[in-house]
Amino acid sequence: MDNAGRARVLIQALPYIRQFRGKTVVVKYGGNAMINAGLKAAVMEDLILMSYVGIRIVLVHGGGPEIEGMLHALGKESRFVDGLRYTDEETMAVVQMVLCGRVNKDITALIENSGGRALGLCGIDGAMLRARQFRPGGGDIGMVGEIVSVNTQVLEQILAAGAIPVVSSVALGTEADTGKVFNVNADTAAAKIAAALGAEKMILMTDVRGILKDVHDEGSLIKVLSRSGLEELKRNGTVSKGMIPKVDCCSLAIDGGVGKAHIIDGRLPHALLIELFTDEGIGTMIE
Repeated sequence: MDNAGRARVLIQALPYIRQFRGKTVVVKYGGNAMINAGLKAAVMEDLILMSYVGIRIVLVHGGGPEIEGMLHALGKESRFVDGLRYTDEETMAVVQMVLCGRVNKDITALIENSGGRALGLCGIDGAMLRARQFRPGGGDIGMVGEIVSVNTQVLEQILAAGAIPVVSSVALGTEADTGKVFNVNADTAAAKIAAALGAEKMILMTDVRGILKDVHDEGSLIKVLSRSGLEELKRNGTVSKGMIPKVDCCSLAIDGGVGKAHIIDGRLPHALLIELFTDEGIGTMIE
């Protein structure tokens, strides 16, 4: 690209930078973007640039592969109930150690080493996330929680200091479950946090292009979708299987007052910047 081309890119980004400056964007970080070294570096660069131009970034992360790897190293087999991982107390200890420890601090270090400012924490810190035991269909899947409240005080303090909160999805028990610690779904945590902060956007980084009209054709990407249109796609089967939890989290965010929700392909370098700062975007935007 020549200098004139670089200038055109910057000029195209200018109205978006102006629009989002001072606004909150919650990013759910997961999939290949957490595993591939090149993609990790690109995500950190995107987050730091977004922060430098005045966007308030909250990063919520998962860590399923790392948890699975640690369980395997300890000789512990995973057990699933109706497709959901059963989390006994020993597994919960591993989840807390891996998510709140190694994964969270590795991401925080990446941001700091790339020239940004970040603070790693989990839902336990400042009682940020409160949850009760999740019992799908009345069943028991152990120490898995559903979030019932979000305390944004610590997040607001970090954001006010110009840093990026890096949040792992572990929550404190409440009500009858006070004193317990729960593993909570990271996508849901991102949606709940975005709603509690009154975020402008929630962005889910996934390993798919977005919502497709035809799952076998990546060229059938739906770029913009209304909340009601999303429900119609669920009813007619266009959205199915593993995409349903993703779109449900987008619905949760929109219904909670978040301006827009995005599902983007984290396998593509600088997907965050392309989605936020270009006219064409890269994934599906739900409004």
